[in-house]
Amino acid sequence: MKKILYLLFLFLALAKVQAQIINPVKWKASIEKKSNSEYQFSFKGAIEKDWHVYSQFTPEDGPLPAEFLFHDIKNNYELVGKATESETKREFNEIFGVDEIFFSDKVVFTQLIKQTNLKKEVIQVELSYQVCKENCISETKYFEFNLKTLEAKEIQAADITNEKTEKTTVNPTIEKQTESEKTDSSLYMIFIIAFLSGFAALLTPCVFPMIPMTVSFFTKQSKTKAKGIKNAIIYGISIILIYVFLGTVITLIFGADALNALSTNVWFNIIFFVLLVVFASSFLGAFEIMLPNSWANKVDQQADKGGIIGIVFMALALAIVSFSCTGPIIGTLLVEAASKGGIAPIVGMLGFSSALALPFMLFAMFPGWLNTLPKSGGWLNTVKVFLGFLELALAFKFLSNADLVLQLHWFEREIFLAIWIAIFGTLAFYLFGKITLPHDSPTSSISVGRLGVGLIVLTFTIYLIPGLWGAPLKLISGFPPPMTYSESPYGVGGAGKNTSSAEKVLPDGAHKGPHNITAFTDYEKGLAYAKSVNKPILLDFTGFACVNCRKMEDYVWSDPRILSILNNEVVLISLYVDDKRELPLEEQYVSKETGKKITTIGNKWSDFQITRYKANAQPYYILLDTNEQKLSKPAGYTPDITEYEQWLKSGIAKFQK
Repeated sequence: MKKILYLLFLFLALAKVQAQIINPVKWKASIEKKSNSEYQFSFKGAIEKDWHVYSQFTPEDGPLPAEFLFHDIKNNYELVGKATESETKREFNEIFGVDEIFFSDKVVFTQLIKQTNLKKEVIQVELSYQVCKENCISETKYFEFNLKTLEAKEIQAADITNEKTEKTTVNPTIEKQTESEKTDSSLYMIFIIAFLSGFAALLTPCVFPMIPMTVSFFTKQSKTKAKGIKNAIIYGISIILIYVFLGTVITLIFGADALNALSTNVWFNIIFFVLLVVFASSFLGAFEIMLPNSWANKVDQQADKGGIIGIVFMALALAIVSFSCTGPIIGTLLVEAASKGGIAPIVGMLGFSSALALPFMLFAMFPGWLNTLPKSGGWLNTVKVFLGFLELALAFKFLSNADLVLQLHWFEREIFLAIWIAIFGTLAFYLFGKITLPHDSPTSSISVGRLGVGLIVLTFTIYLIPGLWGAPLKLISGFPPPMTYSESPYGVGGAGKNTSSAEKVLPDGAHKGPHNITAFTDYEKGLAYAKSVNKPILLDFTGFACVNCRKMEDYVWSDPRILSILNNEVVLISLYVDDKRELPLEEQYVSKETGKKITTIGNKWSDFQITRYKANAQPYYILLDTNEQKLSKPAGYTPDITEYEQWLKSGIAKFQK
């Protein structure tokens, strides 16, 4: 009876251990012949509830994107385009500061290949991906496709031949978005922003005075009211067509897909930054950006001919004459639209021109409304200056993009916020009349409306200031660099900063981890140090692209109670399972536990976690003594600070007995 109970206990214990190996995605591969030489490979995954698999197009600095590795491709077959994928979802991730693109419930990847060597009948493919819920798992699956029998199956890493491969990793900011993504809300947002920009352009000194002049011209020159309305409508439609044509030309010149590539190209981001600074300087009164006068003269001559052609040229004349005010707005809008890619420049110009044309048509239909328009004056230049400050603030977003791509850390979150605080603070002083610029009219008082806008800007400026001390600033989420890209998680001044750790001489093999905690990324060096100081080990299985790992570090480890323990009572060893750096050839091996090829540092630590602790998810925390024995039950994602503190203290107490 005792033996039976013992075996039952052992079985349950093993079942519990095995349950720690999580496999939330079940894959099935298939192959379909499309022509004599073309075949379509399909990878279908069934995803467990609440888990997410990340798309090939998930941006850099976010979770790990899915990627394919095709073996023995040279002179045997070629890939026809990139792998396509089923419908995705998109959500902004505040931890990484980027949009996550992911699959829920199911995922389907398809890749078309063309056979060039008829003797090559078997093709092997690796699929690497990340799947997350409360924990994140980085997985690699291996598949084999037989072109002769049209059979597909999952295989082990040991069955993969060591032949030349081609990786079809997609740069998420360069590759074509799926059809569902092209029609997502970003285009609607571009239209709305462009429409508001067009309305702002109406309130500039170059455009606003032309509304009554142009409408009066149509009403006086037309024989009937109906004719005047018709001409005004033609005029408005002509304005729309001119600007939409401009957006179309931009899209055709650069290409719908190439525009999206520009958004992460370092040099283009720097060029965009310089352009916006030039536009902002123009609006602030440094100089005027104008098209050649000869253009306006030639267009005016055509407009004098009358008829529909004349009205079209009148619209073109408006575009040219008002360019000194509309040019910077259009330029900024096209730059922002370019970062979205696709048809965004066309949509942007449609929104901008619609707002610009609408008043001309409405006031032509209802001329009496002209009496309600405010008189031109200094307030028009105030609007222009206000837009200049906004453009200047936006410019630094592009400079920040360039720095993020290069990972130079020259333009971190604190610097970005300090610049924005300076810009909007100066704008508030301007609106309160404390600062004047070259084209401002002298005034002894400010209007109530200007005061109200000034108060809003001042409030926004004050809102930004706590960001220097680590406040999340959700209102502008996505504009500044993410929280992880900063000088210190505690902000300027070091409120709550771990100064004692910062002053310590780092042990051999250690570095400053989150919140300046002394951390090791090599297990053996960390273990040796723990023995030398006789402290327990906090073994942290983590990942660079692990969302909940960053949440634990940002929101749990930052708590003074936890921070004190991590600084003084344990030795932290953080092992990154997604570290892509290659191991030396002599250190590469095939795992006896999983059968996978261990070729990178991340593979090594992942295999270490699976082999020794029978777990494959991150974050995963283990408290060990100096003999590498567990002091307590391992912990996963634990957002409750008190619970995590109790877990740490119970293990440390056992070590001290």
